[in-house]
Amino acid sequence: MATSNPLKGLLDTVLCSLCQESFKHPVLLKCGHNFCRACITRYCEDSQSSSTSSYTCPQCGKGFRKGEFQPNWQLKHVADVAKTIPEPGGQRACNTHNRGLKLFCEVDQTLICLVCRESQDHKEHAVVPIEEAAQDYKCQIQHRLANLEKEKKKILSYKSSGKTTSQELLKQLQIDRQKIASVFQRLCEFLEEQEQLLLDQLEELKKEIEKRRDEYVAKLSEELSSFSSLISEMEQKFQQPASEFLQDISGTLCRCERKPFQNPVAFSSDLKWRLCESSQKAASLEVLMKKFKDTLASRLLFHKANVTLDPDTAHPLLVLSEDRRRVRCEHRQQRVPDTPERFDTERCVLGREGFTSGCHYWEVEVELGDGGFWAVGVARDSVSRKGWVDFSPEQGVWAVQGQGNGCWALTAPGHCTPLPKVRAPHRVRVYLDYEGGRVALYDAGSGESIFTFPPAPFAGERIRPFFLCVGCVVLGGMKAFPLHSPWQLFLCP
Repeated sequence: MATSNPLKGLLDTVLCSLCQESFKHPVLLKCGHNFCRACITRYCEDSQSSSTSSYTCPQCGKGFRKGEFQPNWQLKHVADVAKTIPEPGGQRACNTHNRGLKLFCEVDQTLICLVCRESQDHKEHAVVPIEEAAQDYKCQIQHRLANLEKEKKKILSYKSSGKTTSQELLKQLQIDRQKIASVFQRLCEFLEEQEQLLLDQLEELKKEIEKRRDEYVAKLSEELSSFSSLISEMEQKFQQPASEFLQDISGTLCRCERKPFQNPVAFSSDLKWRLCESSQKAASLEVLMKKFKDTLASRLLFHKANVTLDPDTAHPLLVLSEDRRRVRCEHRQQRVPDTPERFDTERCVLGREGFTSGCHYWEVEVELGDGGFWAVGVARDSVSRKGWVDFSPEQGVWAVQGQGNGCWALTAPGHCTPLPKVRAPHRVRVYLDYEGGRVALYDAGSGESIFTFPPAPFAGERIRPFFLCVGCVVLGGMKAFPLHSPWQLFLCP
């Protein structure tokens, strides 16, 4: 029957049945079978059992005598040509033996032929058919591809989340831009109104001063005119002869006896008081302007800190992400070393970054489940990490606690100061003025103050961001969830 693959049949035809390799110097026996000269010679030497030189063909068993074989030059030519033909089906051939690579050496991770399998290089190695090896490695690649697809989806999720976050941030930035423009516009309008009001008051005061000045000058001018007329009359009287001079001398004397001139009040005390009040207003405006400029400048001089979480301080229930910008709470404690830096009772974590100078701020986004509470602020680097910690400035912690819709300031050991006018915010902005010893917390959404701690000397000690969650929490974007479900904490970029 004809072979289904003529090329394979041709390649099999040029194989020596003794060495299973392509013919090298093929010789033809009387029976018509071909062998390599070296192979048949070695065969005759190995099978010689008597003094006779009679042997049987390795393929058909017919007898022949030693030396009764002739070189088959045509077959040699065909074998040489066949060596240049690639294996059927596109298979590669062994460079050493020119045989099909049908096996895979698992030790050397390489393809080998049947002859290589029996060589010293691979005889002791584990080998499998290439189809089996390919299927096994396909399974491994498929598994890794699945992992890569998961990672790809995760990266795509991060990318989408990053885009969404950036859009939200840009939207918030636009809102803040509009809010700032609106505030300054209203501030300018208010200042213009106040300026016009004060200028109108000064204009009225100016008119009053000018009016009283004119009245005062008119009165003095009238008196001067009267005195000038009297003096002129007396001078003329003085020049008269004695007989005329003495006539009505008593009347003349009476006219000269005028009362001393009383200087009229030009500017009353109420007018001077009103002028003094205007001067005080101007001075107050200067003081207010200086305070406003100083306050505005100090706020603008705060630098946004790139806060990350310190895994060496995290409570064993807290698991941090690789980038240290998020943390989740597990139900069982992690196997982490119990170092002096780690909180072992309170579910706290500190920021890796610490500050010994300057003005800084960062944001914490808070989402809380039922029954949980959070605390956000700053802590001294020396804050106690072991056992129950009574958080307060005296213990080295300046923080605000939130639970439900309420807020409390942790102002003294064992005491929380209620903040009745403050609702628990969704995002907290923490301000730290190291040189001023000030810590202030604001609602980052509305810009309203939550609580400002009294100034405290930090005495050169390192101050670090502080986060506590009983239930859960999130950092700028920090999120918190109840303990019975996973919670995560996200730091704002």
